[in-house]
Amino acid sequence: MVKGDNVYLKRLERHHDELRWLYMELYDNDSMFAELTDNMRQFYLDRDKELKKQDEKRASDLGWYKQNDLLGMMFYIDNFAGNMKGVESKLDYIEQCNVNYIHLMPFLDTPEGRSDGGYAVSDFRKVQEKLGSMKDLDSLTAACHKKGINVCMDFVMNHTSEEHEWARRARQGEGEYMSRYFFYNNSEIPQEYEKTVPQVFPTTAPGNFTWLPDANHYVMTSFYPYQWDLNYKNPRVFNEMMYNFLYLANRGIDIVRIDAVPYIWKELNTPCRNLKQVHTIVRMMRMISEIVCPGVLLLGEVVMEPEKVTPYFGTVEKPECHMLYNVTTMATTWHTVATRDVKLLKKQLDIVNALPKDYVFLNYLRCHDDIGWGLDYGTLKMDGMEERAHKKYLNDYFQGYDGSSCSRGELYNADPVTGDARFCGTTASMCGVEKAGFEGDNAAMERAIQMDLMLHAYMFMQSGIPVLYSGDEIGQVNDYHYKEDPNKVADSRYIHRGPMNWKLAENIKNKNTVEGKLFQGLKKLEQIRKTEKVFVSYADTWTVDTGDVSILCIGRYFDGEKLYGVFNFSEFDKTAWLNGVDGDAIELVSGKKMKLNEVKLQPYGFYYLKGK
Repeated sequence: MVKGDNVYLKRLERHHDELRWLYMELYDNDSMFAELTDNMRQFYLDRDKELKKQDEKRASDLGWYKQNDLLGMMFYIDNFAGNMKGVESKLDYIEQCNVNYIHLMPFLDTPEGRSDGGYAVSDFRKVQEKLGSMKDLDSLTAACHKKGINVCMDFVMNHTSEEHEWARRARQGEGEYMSRYFFYNNSEIPQEYEKTVPQVFPTTAPGNFTWLPDANHYVMTSFYPYQWDLNYKNPRVFNEMMYNFLYLANRGIDIVRIDAVPYIWKELNTPCRNLKQVHTIVRMMRMISEIVCPGVLLLGEVVMEPEKVTPYFGTVEKPECHMLYNVTTMATTWHTVATRDVKLLKKQLDIVNALPKDYVFLNYLRCHDDIGWGLDYGTLKMDGMEERAHKKYLNDYFQGYDGSSCSRGELYNADPVTGDARFCGTTASMCGVEKAGFEGDNAAMERAIQMDLMLHAYMFMQSGIPVLYSGDEIGQVNDYHYKEDPNKVADSRYIHRGPMNWKLAENIKNKNTVEGKLFQGLKKLEQIRKTEKVFVSYADTWTVDTGDVSILCIGRYFDGEKLYGVFNFSEFDKTAWLNGVDGDAIELVSGKKMKLNEVKLQPYGFYYLKGK
């Protein structure tokens, strides 16, 4: 027996029966299961001793990521610092941001011009040459761990690039590799799928299949024609993708973001979304992780309404993802900005707050992707808001066309037939920083900065882990240079994927600049969050009636301490009358004493009120 096998065997024993039962339920293949466990053992033996130490520490403290000290930041490596070595050289800046969890946007090998922002992977074990190498990744993760910074990466499970070795061999007619995708020599079955499967990008990539003239076959392509869906009914696909997952985990990755989770399993005569087999696969992935690398967390990307999101946490006895994105709350937040009405947001927060405290959400204002207006239109209809008209209003508002808007941005994937469209823009541009700067309006700039800080303060009050989008800490605005790049011009999401402006970042200590005001304001909020124990993700969290539709109040309670966050979503002076709340409080940002029952707020003002 190899030294260390006892640890592996003990973990395997704990999960073996359930893992085997689920595997056989899907695949009924003993030899492939034996191969999987043999390879799992080898990945465990190959795992770096420092990573094994971290695994043991985290396995003994399963709630380590649920405290109030995690703050994330997501960025594209090339936009942020050129390459991985550049990121390593910027770790001191990341520390200055109080960030200890970085999400490196897709960095695995992809074909130039047909990468979908890095989500069309041609090699799961190779870094894009312009970004570095696997050796550079090892160096970066090791340097991050020395500073207590966790590293997250995207793992694209649903599909590969058409340039992946499997796809190239499938295109050449090799049956073994064709079986790893969904190939059909005529349109009969693809047409049956199309009857029940929604389109992801109906305007830019209509349909769910692509005809390959050279191969004389159709292939399933749910996203773009160059992204071929993997067939997880084939156990070889599952095994090989798990080996890729473990290989990347052994590179020092702490958090694996599973891309497009709901789409992984396909069945004819279904929507091919959220099928029960998806949960089987994610549950097996969780167990494989707990056996080989228990310090690694699974983050699920489920861009759907809450009732379809929460099942991906699994159950207490059979957990799946450790963390999920709070997508609906993000979209509802911007709806609230545009309407100055918190009713829908309050309802959304009440739903999230009623969920088990074991559930950990990642909260964010903006990310690399567009904003889809997947709101609760049943509730909005009671206030006279029809779905199509309201989506148009939101998109007009954030483009700066309606509703006394100061926002700037662009639409993505607009469909003139349905009237549907998604929105793209940075937090700062959506708050008015871009417009105020262009017009040289100092008063408007102060208001934009105040709105920006208020929204971040509100995000920090939500239950879960806050994540910044790189550049938001200095108020970086939309970048329109993507229109000059033929590989990007058709994708307006690049408007908020511009390079980090390090020249502006030099101003973070100068409180007379936009960058300094935002950075120092955020720094204060981050410090409060890390020092006040009510911000742990498992604290009691609820909303409080304020007597004004423009004002949101969130309460948090933990271990004898109570905090109220009060947020004005309008450009007018307001007074919040907190229903059922009385007494004195300390306002944590300013240190002033205040009364809890009557709270006066300036335009886009906010307070963190700690009860005495």
